[in-house]
Amino acid sequence: MSEFTIFTLDKQDGVAIATFSRPDKMNTFNATMMLELIALFDQTDKDDSIRAVIITGSGRAFCAGADLGAGGGTFDPARRDLSREIIVNGVRRDGGGRVSLRIFKSLKPVIAAVNGAAVGVGATMQLPMDFRLASTEARYGFVFNRRGIAPEAASSFFLPKLVGVSQALEWMYSGRVFGAEEALKAGLVRSIHEPGKLLSDAIEFAHTLTDKTAPVSVAVTRQMVWNMLGASHPMDAHRADSRAINLRGAASDVREGIASFQEKRDPKFTNSVANEMPDLGIAEEPEFK
Repeated sequence: MSEFTIFTLDKQDGVAIATFSRPDKMNTFNATMMLELIALFDQTDKDDSIRAVIITGSGRAFCAGADLGAGGGTFDPARRDLSREIIVNGVRRDGGGRVSLRIFKSLKPVIAAVNGAAVGVGATMQLPMDFRLASTEARYGFVFNRRGIAPEAASSFFLPKLVGVSQALEWMYSGRVFGAEEALKAGLVRSIHEPGKLLSDAIEFAHTLTDKTAPVSVAVTRQMVWNMLGASHPMDAHRADSRAINLRGAASDVREGIASFQEKRDPKFTNSVANEMPDLGIAEEPEFK
Protein backbone atom coordinates (compact mmCIF):
# COMPACT_ATOMS: atom_id res chain seq x y z
CA MET A 1 0.00 0.00 0.00
CA SER A 2 1.16 3.56 -0.68
CA GLU A 3 3.06 5.64 1.83
CA PHE A 4 1.16 8.35 3.67
CA THR A 5 2.46 11.32 5.64
CA ILE A 6 -0.47 12.39 7.81
CA PHE A 7 -1.21 8.93 9.16
CA THR A 8 0.47 5.56 9.50
CA LEU A 9 -1.19 2.58 7.87
CA ASP A 10 -1.05 -0.95 9.19
CA LYS A 11 -2.89 -4.07 8.07
CA GLN A 12 -3.68 -6.79 10.59
CA ASP A 13 -5.45 -9.93 9.45
CA GLY A 14 -7.68 -8.19 6.93
CA VAL A 15 -8.22 -4.96 8.88
CA ALA A 16 -6.60 -1.72 7.69
CA ILE A 17 -5.74 0.62 10.57
CA ALA A 18 -5.02 4.26 9.72
CA THR A 19 -3.63 6.22 12.68
CA PHE A 20 -3.35 10.00 12.45
CA SER A 21 0.29 10.68 13.26
CA ARG A 22 0.67 14.38 14.12
CA PRO A 23 0.15 14.24 17.89
CA ASP A 24 2.13 17.48 18.35
CA LYS A 25 -0.52 19.20 16.19
CA MET A 26 -3.43 17.31 17.79
CA ASN A 27 -3.84 15.58 14.40
CA THR A 28 -5.46 18.68 12.96
CA PHE A 29 -6.97 18.58 9.47
CA ASN A 30 -5.34 20.18 6.43
CA ALA A 31 -5.34 19.74 2.65
CA THR A 32 -2.80 16.93 2.86
CA MET A 33 -5.00 14.96 5.26
CA MET A 34 -7.97 15.50 2.95
CA LEU A 35 -6.16 14.13 -0.10
CA GLU A 36 -4.55 11.25 1.78
CA LEU A 37 -7.85 10.12 3.32
CA ILE A 38 -9.47 10.10 -0.12
CA ALA A 39 -6.50 8.10 -1.45
CA LEU A 40 -6.75 5.69 1.50
CA PHE A 41 -10.31 4.71 0.65
CA ASP A 42 -9.45 4.45 -3.04
CA GLN A 43 -6.84 1.88 -1.99
CA THR A 44 -8.93 -0.08 0.48
CA ASP A 45 -11.81 -0.42 -1.97
CA LYS A 46 -9.47 -2.02 -4.51
CA ASP A 47 -7.70 -4.36 -2.08
CA ASP A 48 -9.68 -7.57 -1.59
CA SER A 49 -7.42 -8.59 1.30
CA ILE A 50 -8.88 -5.73 3.36
CA ARG A 51 -12.26 -6.44 4.91
CA ALA A 52 -12.67 -3.38 7.17
CA VAL A 53 -11.06 0.00 7.86
CA ILE A 54 -10.37 1.54 11.27
CA ILE A 55 -9.49 5.23 11.67
CA THR A 56 -7.91 6.34 14.94
CA GLY A 57 -5.55 8.97 16.30
CA SER A 58 -2.29 9.22 18.23
CA GLY A 59 -1.61 11.22 21.37
CA ARG A 60 -4.40 13.16 23.04
CA ALA A 61 -6.58 13.66 19.97
CA PHE A 62 -8.41 11.76 17.29
CA CYS A 63 -8.48 14.98 15.24
CA ALA A 64 -8.87 18.35 16.94
CA GLY A 65 -10.45 20.05 13.93
CA ALA A 66 -8.98 22.21 11.20
CA ASP A 67 -5.39 23.37 11.34
CA LEU A 68 -5.80 27.03 12.34
CA GLY A 69 -2.20 27.97 11.62
CA ALA A 70 -3.35 30.65 9.17
CA GLY A 71 -5.28 32.39 11.92
CA GLY A 72 -8.36 34.37 10.93
CA GLY A 73 -7.76 33.65 7.26
CA THR A 74 -7.97 29.87 7.68
CA PHE A 75 -11.33 29.58 5.91
CA ASP A 76 -11.07 32.62 3.61
CA PRO A 77 -10.74 31.45 -0.03
CA ALA A 78 -9.00 34.70 -0.91
CA ARG A 79 -6.21 33.90 1.55
CA ARG A 80 -5.87 30.14 0.98
CA ASP A 81 -3.56 28.08 -1.21
CA LEU A 82 -6.17 26.60 -3.54
CA SER A 83 -3.75 24.60 -5.68
CA ARG A 84 -4.96 21.26 -4.26
CA GLU A 85 -8.61 22.15 -3.98
CA ILE A 86 -11.55 22.06 -6.38
CA ILE A 87 -13.28 25.27 -7.45
CA VAL A 88 -16.69 24.98 -9.16
CA ASN A 89 -18.37 28.13 -10.47
CA GLY A 90 -16.23 30.20 -8.14
CA VAL A 91 -17.08 28.12 -5.04
CA ARG A 92 -14.37 26.16 -3.23
CA ARG A 93 -15.59 22.66 -2.43
CA ASP A 94 -15.41 21.99 1.31
CA GLY A 95 -12.48 19.67 2.02
CA GLY A 96 -14.19 17.91 4.91
CA GLY A 97 -17.15 17.27 2.65
CA ARG A 98 -14.95 15.69 0.01
CA VAL A 99 -13.64 13.29 2.66
CA SER A 100 -17.13 12.51 4.00
CA LEU A 101 -18.47 11.81 0.52
CA ARG A 102 -15.57 9.45 -0.18
CA ILE A 103 -16.16 7.58 3.08
CA PHE A 104 -19.87 7.43 2.21
CA LYS A 105 -18.95 5.51 -0.96
CA SER A 106 -16.62 3.05 0.79
CA LEU A 107 -17.14 -0.61 -0.09
CA LYS A 108 -15.72 -1.76 3.24
CA PRO A 109 -17.10 -1.21 6.77
CA VAL A 110 -15.51 1.83 8.42
CA ILE A 111 -14.97 2.14 12.18
CA ALA A 112 -13.79 5.21 14.09
CA ALA A 113 -11.75 4.34 17.20
CA VAL A 114 -11.94 7.71 18.93
CA ASN A 115 -9.01 7.96 21.32
CA GLY A 116 -9.33 11.61 22.38
CA ALA A 117 -10.51 15.01 21.18
CA ALA A 118 -12.74 14.87 18.10
CA VAL A 119 -13.70 18.46 17.37
CA GLY A 120 -14.95 20.24 14.25
CA VAL A 121 -14.03 18.18 11.21
CA GLY A 122 -12.58 15.62 13.62
CA ALA A 123 -16.20 14.94 14.64
CA THR A 124 -17.95 15.45 11.32
CA MET A 125 -15.65 13.17 9.29
CA GLN A 126 -16.81 10.31 11.53
CA LEU A 127 -20.49 10.68 10.68
CA PRO A 128 -20.42 8.65 7.42
CA MET A 129 -18.38 5.96 9.16
CA ASP A 130 -20.45 2.94 10.16
CA PHE A 131 -19.52 2.82 13.83
CA ARG A 132 -17.85 5.07 16.39
CA LEU A 133 -16.14 3.36 19.33
CA ALA A 134 -14.97 5.89 21.93
CA SER A 135 -12.32 5.89 24.60
CA THR A 136 -13.34 7.10 28.04
CA GLU A 137 -11.08 10.07 27.18
CA ALA A 138 -12.92 10.95 23.94
CA ARG A 139 -14.45 14.38 23.62
CA TYR A 140 -16.73 15.60 20.84
CA GLY A 141 -17.54 19.11 19.69
CA PHE A 142 -19.42 20.53 16.71
CA VAL A 143 -17.80 23.89 17.42
CA PHE A 144 -18.43 25.76 14.17
CA ASN A 145 -20.73 28.44 15.56
CA ARG A 146 -18.15 29.27 18.23
CA ARG A 147 -15.64 29.93 15.44
CA GLY A 148 -18.04 32.06 13.40
CA ILE A 149 -18.03 29.52 10.57
CA ALA A 150 -20.74 26.95 9.67
CA PRO A 151 -21.15 23.16 9.87
CA GLU A 152 -19.32 21.29 7.11
CA ALA A 153 -18.45 17.79 5.85
CA ALA A 154 -22.13 17.20 4.98
CA SER A 155 -22.83 17.04 8.72
CA SER A 156 -26.21 18.74 8.31
CA PHE A 157 -27.21 15.62 6.35
CA PHE A 158 -25.60 12.94 8.50
CA LEU A 159 -25.83 14.11 12.12
CA PRO A 160 -29.65 14.49 12.38
CA LYS A 161 -30.05 11.02 10.90
CA LEU A 162 -27.81 9.57 13.59
CA VAL A 163 -29.09 11.37 16.68
CA GLY A 164 -32.28 13.20 15.65
CA VAL A 165 -32.88 16.83 14.70
CA SER A 166 -33.20 18.32 18.19
CA GLN A 167 -30.01 16.73 19.52
CA ALA A 168 -28.09 17.65 16.37
CA LEU A 169 -29.22 21.26 16.61
CA GLU A 170 -28.43 21.51 20.32
CA TRP A 171 -24.85 20.39 19.73
CA MET A 172 -24.43 22.50 16.60
CA TYR A 173 -26.08 25.67 17.94
CA SER A 174 -24.11 25.68 21.19
CA GLY A 175 -20.80 24.37 19.85
CA ARG A 176 -20.07 22.95 23.29
CA VAL A 177 -17.66 20.07 23.84
CA PHE A 178 -19.11 16.95 25.47
CA GLY A 179 -17.88 13.58 26.64
CA ALA A 180 -18.22 9.99 25.52
CA GLU A 181 -21.08 9.18 27.91
CA GLU A 182 -23.29 11.89 26.40
CA ALA A 183 -22.35 10.77 22.90
CA LEU A 184 -23.28 7.17 23.80
CA LYS A 185 -26.62 8.16 25.31
CA ALA A 186 -27.55 10.08 22.16
CA GLY A 187 -26.55 7.25 19.84
CA LEU A 188 -23.57 8.98 18.28
CA VAL A 189 -21.20 6.41 19.80
CA ARG A 190 -21.70 2.64 19.76
CA SER A 191 -19.65 1.82 22.86
CA ILE A 192 -17.10 3.19 25.33
CA HIS A 193 -13.75 1.52 26.04
CA GLU A 194 -10.75 1.90 28.30
CA PRO A 195 -7.95 3.73 26.43
CA GLY A 196 -5.60 0.76 26.47
CA LYS A 197 -8.23 -1.54 24.96
CA LEU A 198 -9.85 0.78 22.43
CA LEU A 199 -7.92 -0.32 19.34
CA SER A 200 -7.90 -4.03 20.16
CA ASP A 201 -11.65 -3.88 20.86
CA ALA A 202 -12.20 -2.09 17.53
CA ILE A 203 -10.22 -4.76 15.68
CA GLU A 204 -12.15 -7.54 17.43
CA PHE A 205 -15.42 -5.81 16.53
CA ALA A 206 -14.33 -5.53 12.89
CA HIS A 207 -13.81 -9.28 12.78
CA THR A 208 -17.31 -9.92 14.13
CA LEU A 209 -18.62 -8.02 11.09
CA THR A 210 -16.47 -9.70 8.47
CA ASP A 211 -15.10 -13.11 9.48
CA LYS A 212 -18.06 -15.22 8.32
CA THR A 213 -19.67 -12.89 5.80
CA ALA A 214 -19.28 -12.53 2.04
CA PRO A 215 -17.21 -9.43 1.19
CA VAL A 216 -19.36 -8.49 -1.81
CA SER A 217 -22.54 -8.95 0.22
CA VAL A 218 -21.16 -6.66 2.93
CA ALA A 219 -20.24 -4.05 0.31
CA VAL A 220 -23.69 -4.30 -1.28
CA THR A 221 -25.37 -4.00 2.12
CA ARG A 222 -23.33 -0.89 2.98
CA GLN A 223 -24.21 0.80 -0.30
CA MET A 224 -27.90 -0.05 0.00
CA VAL A 225 -28.32 1.16 3.58
CA TRP A 226 -26.33 4.39 3.25
CA ASN A 227 -27.84 5.35 -0.11
CA MET A 228 -31.38 4.80 1.15
CA LEU A 229 -30.95 7.45 3.86
CA GLY A 230 -32.21 10.02 1.39
CA ALA A 231 -34.71 7.85 -0.51
CA SER A 232 -38.10 9.43 -1.10
CA HIS A 233 -40.09 6.16 -1.05
CA PRO A 234 -39.59 2.49 -0.06
CA MET A 235 -39.88 1.68 -3.77
CA ASP A 236 -36.34 3.05 -4.18
CA ALA A 237 -35.12 0.40 -1.76
CA HIS A 238 -37.29 -2.28 -3.38
CA ARG A 239 -35.71 -1.58 -6.77
CA ALA A 240 -32.18 -1.81 -5.34
CA ASP A 241 -33.08 -4.94 -3.32
CA SER A 242 -34.52 -6.63 -6.37
CA ARG A 243 -31.46 -5.93 -8.49
CA ALA A 244 -29.14 -7.09 -5.71
CA ILE A 245 -31.01 -10.34 -5.11
CA ASN A 246 -31.12 -11.13 -8.83
CA LEU A 247 -27.47 -10.29 -9.49
CA ARG A 248 -26.09 -11.92 -6.34
CA GLY A 249 -28.37 -14.93 -6.69
CA ALA A 250 -26.27 -16.30 -9.55
CA ALA A 251 -22.92 -15.73 -7.80
CA SER A 252 -20.68 -18.52 -6.59
CA ASP A 253 -20.70 -16.96 -3.11
CA VAL A 254 -24.37 -17.87 -2.75
CA ARG A 255 -23.74 -21.51 -3.57
CA GLU A 256 -20.87 -21.53 -1.07
CA GLY A 257 -22.95 -19.79 1.59
CA ILE A 258 -25.75 -22.33 1.32
CA ALA A 259 -23.38 -25.31 1.11
CA SER A 260 -21.43 -24.19 4.19
CA PHE A 261 -24.67 -23.80 6.12
CA GLN A 262 -25.88 -27.24 5.12
CA GLU A 263 -22.49 -28.81 5.84
CA LYS A 264 -22.15 -27.00 9.17
CA ARG A 265 -18.79 -25.40 8.37
CA ASP A 266 -17.41 -21.89 7.97
CA PRO A 267 -17.85 -20.47 4.46
CA LYS A 268 -15.01 -19.69 2.08
CA PHE A 269 -16.24 -16.81 -0.07
CA THR A 270 -14.25 -15.98 -3.19
CA ASN A 271 -16.13 -13.22 -5.04
CA SER A 272 -14.15 -9.97 -5.41
CA VAL A 273 -15.33 -6.58 -4.17
CA ALA A 274 -12.85 -4.90 -6.52
CA ASN A 275 -14.09 -6.73 -9.60
CA GLU A 276 -17.53 -8.25 -9.00
CA MET A 277 -19.69 -5.55 -7.42
CA PRO A 278 -23.20 -5.66 -8.93
CA ASP A 279 -24.80 -2.53 -10.34
CA LEU A 280 -27.62 -1.75 -7.92
CA GLY A 281 -29.06 0.97 -10.13
CA ILE A 282 -28.45 3.56 -7.41
CA ALA A 283 -28.03 7.07 -8.80
CA GLU A 284 -24.53 8.42 -9.22
CA GLU A 285 -23.30 11.22 -6.98
CA PRO A 286 -25.03 14.47 -7.99
CA GLU A 287 -22.84 17.06 -9.66
CA PHE A 288 -21.55 19.93 -7.52
CA LYS A 289 -22.87 23.11 -9.11
